[in-house]
Amino acid sequence: VQLQASGGGLVQAGGSLRLSCAASGRTFSSYALSWFRQAPGKEREFVGVIRWADGSTFYAESVKGRFTIFRDNAKNTLHLQMNTLKPEDTAVYYCAAGPRIMIVSGSYSRPGEYEYWGRGTLVTVSS
Repeated sequence: VQLQASGGGLVQAGGSLRLSCAASGRTFSSYALSWFRQAPGKEREFVGVIRWADGSTFYAESVKGRFTIFRDNAKNTLHLQMNTLKPEDTAVYYCAAGPRIMIVSGSYSRPGEYEYWGRGTLVTVSS
């Protein structure tokens, strides 16, 4: 399984950016895919999750209303649309895949629950 994140860059506060994560190596209908982020000197933080089968989503409070996760089934690609970006959103963003049971158990915010991780993509928001 490979997860390849892309789309990071430098953006001004208030701006928008869209990240993508190309997933390959298996079908993901029984999986949930998430975005995490890690700022310098901080622990990896949950951003949001999507259940691949039905597209249901859950978000961290810090990004709710600003970020949107969606998937393109035909291209097996996960996206993270980030609007109204703030300097505190600056981090390396990672996509990850884990069993969809995490949605039921509520454990989707825990990095240790995930089986597969992609390399990160850096997002820098300037003030």
